[in-house]
Amino acid sequence: MTTEIKVPVLPESVADATVATWHVQVGEKFSRDQVLVDIETDKVVLEVPATADGVLTDISQIEGATVLGEQVIGTYSEGGAEAAAPKADAAPAPAASNGGGAAKVIDIVVPVLPESVADATVATWHVAEGDTVSVDQNLVDIETDKVVLEVVAQDNGVIGKIIHVEGDTVLGAQKIGELNAGAAASTTATATPDEAVSSDELASPSVRRLMTEKGLSANDVTGSGKGGRISKEDVEAALAAKNTAAAPAKAAPVPQDLGERSQKRVPMTRLRKTIATRLLEAKNSTAMLTTFNEVNMKPIMDLRKQYKDIFEKTHDTRLGFMSFYVKAVTEALKRYPAVNASIDGDDIVYHNFFDISIAVSTPRGLVTPVLRDSDQLSMAGIENGIRDLALKGRDGKLSMADMTGGNFTITNGGVFGSLLSTPILNLPQAAILGMHKIQDRPMAVDGKVEILPMMYLALSYDHRLIDGKESVGFLVTIKELLEDPARLLLDV
Repeated sequence: MTTEIKVPVLPESVADATVATWHVQVGEKFSRDQVLVDIETDKVVLEVPATADGVLTDISQIEGATVLGEQVIGTYSEGGAEAAAPKADAAPAPAASNGGGAAKVIDIVVPVLPESVADATVATWHVAEGDTVSVDQNLVDIETDKVVLEVVAQDNGVIGKIIHVEGDTVLGAQKIGELNAGAAASTTATATPDEAVSSDELASPSVRRLMTEKGLSANDVTGSGKGGRISKEDVEAALAAKNTAAAPAKAAPVPQDLGERSQKRVPMTRLRKTIATRLLEAKNSTAMLTTFNEVNMKPIMDLRKQYKDIFEKTHDTRLGFMSFYVKAVTEALKRYPAVNASIDGDDIVYHNFFDISIAVSTPRGLVTPVLRDSDQLSMAGIENGIRDLALKGRDGKLSMADMTGGNFTITNGGVFGSLLSTPILNLPQAAILGMHKIQDRPMAVDGKVEILPMMYLALSYDHRLIDGKESVGFLVTIKELLEDPARLLLDV
């Protein structure tokens, strides 16, 4: 009997997690309640034990992979059955030479860029000259102002010449390299499996963060764990050895030890430069003002607690806070059309549709993909839509269509612990709503002090278009709808 190994249910405030350490490998036997894998979140490490004796048959998410709650990451066969034999092509033997005939040369070209994008940058080459590649393998990432485009191999072969290196500016359909289709790499050019292991696979996220803080790479640290895994103790040992080795090199008359004072200079990515330009433009070209309010989240928390299980069973998705936020914002936009408008030259453009931009943090920076027609979506539809956008952002799969448009932005800094902030406008939009951390605070209710889960709301708006009365009314409407969710159903 085959049993799936799943990520445990994650806490409400945790969007995803990382596969930290597999304690067993494919083909290994284990006993019931033995820990198979550690799952690391921002706060805790979750252990996934075996529910029965068995043999590990598959690992679908390796160490370092980002996963979601209840995602399948592997399988095992119960009862101690023999595991399937390793795949023959798991570690292909290198060919002896590449002189078996003339190879077909295929140009590696930049994808056709969207109309609004003039040029792009070669972000990352995932292969080097002489590397063997397979069809559909990602060769290089091309970064534009908004999205990252992947260029994949059109055939099996060997990477020939790389014409444009990382950091070069390129145009659409421009040739940046060559692929020798059908060729094979020489024995000396083929890396061994151990050499092909990246630092992400050798160390857990917490260890990688420690290595980054100490200025160490995977080559500087010798892993003492299974398969060369690097632990925090290994990092500390490497750091001590580095400091010891550096000590004799110091000149005798040095008056004082300044410690580890170093710096690293890296060029800004296109996305980061675009974010910087747009933020400055928003500050300099608008009359931006921020108004605040607070909301009692207890009614929504009680409602979620009562219906979250049946909601998940019915719609196959979790009931989060964002669906309530989007519903409340959509209803408030209907009542205050000026907030759902924008300025175009000397004209005011009023939108009769409701496309909400959702701020999403990605490894490349903050992006705002758009949830289309939020007024026509159910709570489950909103949750699924936001989840899809978050996954695309995390994996770098957001398209230009996902990023363009949007009439109003919601940003939730509360997931990172922010208690209060003043969000900056997402031009050409006229307003942005900032949600924050839900925190228990003493509040006066009917002359008595009660401890309630409170959250601050911050609405930044363009005062050229939105007056104070409209901004305050808009924010109070959101507050009332969140504190009494029944209003969303009754349209009152």
